[in-house]
Amino acid sequence: MGHILVVDDEPAIITVVRERLERDGFSVRAAASGEEALEYLETEPADLIVLDVMLPGIDGLEVLRRLRGQGKTMPVVVLTARDEDVDKIVGLELGADDYLVKPFNPRELTARVRAVLRRHYEARALEAEVTEMRAVLETPDPEEGLRFDEPRRRVWFRGQLVQLRPREFDLLHFLARHKGQVFSRETLLSHVWGHESYIDERTVDVHVRRLRSKLSGIDPDAQVILTEWGVGYRLAEDL
Repeated sequence: MGHILVVDDEPAIITVVRERLERDGFSVRAAASGEEALEYLETEPADLIVLDVMLPGIDGLEVLRRLRGQGKTMPVVVLTARDEDVDKIVGLELGADDYLVKPFNPRELTARVRAVLRRHYEARALEAEVTEMRAVLETPDPEEGLRFDEPRRRVWFRGQLVQLRPREFDLLHFLARHKGQVFSRETLLSHVWGHESYIDERTVDVHVRRLRSKLSGIDPDAQVILTEWGVGYRLAEDL
């Protein structure tokens, strides 16, 4: 089903996580420090990493920063003992795919792992399809704003194909279908994330920042997703 690397300096946590994941069909390896995890990943693959933030030596966020800096794209679920927004958001901005606060229910961890892996595999399949089809796709007009190909879940901006993760596409597409309408974070979570009610509202902010970064990389002067302070977000009406 998948090869999982669990990185935590608490043997009891590793034991509980390993037993639960293996019971659900995953292959599990463990590392007790950031250094050990990085050394392991130099030679061994992992489909997903369960990564504790508070590690001796190189902490979990630094491990994550180095992995993303090396171009490693395997999904990462961050574990933190501190229930503070800054830890959660920083982890997501560095490239974490989800987080869980200790103490946690092992069943919930397994559910998160399954959900993250599913999204990761869907994104990889989409990227492969985009690469294969790019040469035969009609080049959009560079003067256009946003253009969506809903069946293929693709979007172009200013004539350039934008590489989006599945949830980023869902969020941008929802805003585009209601152009000019302001939505709160809570409403966006309900419509875009749906049943995944455990997701924190700040996750919306992280995804908006990622979208803005990708779109401004194509047109630095474009104002696509606008903030209505104290309310939420809306898509610019002139696109």
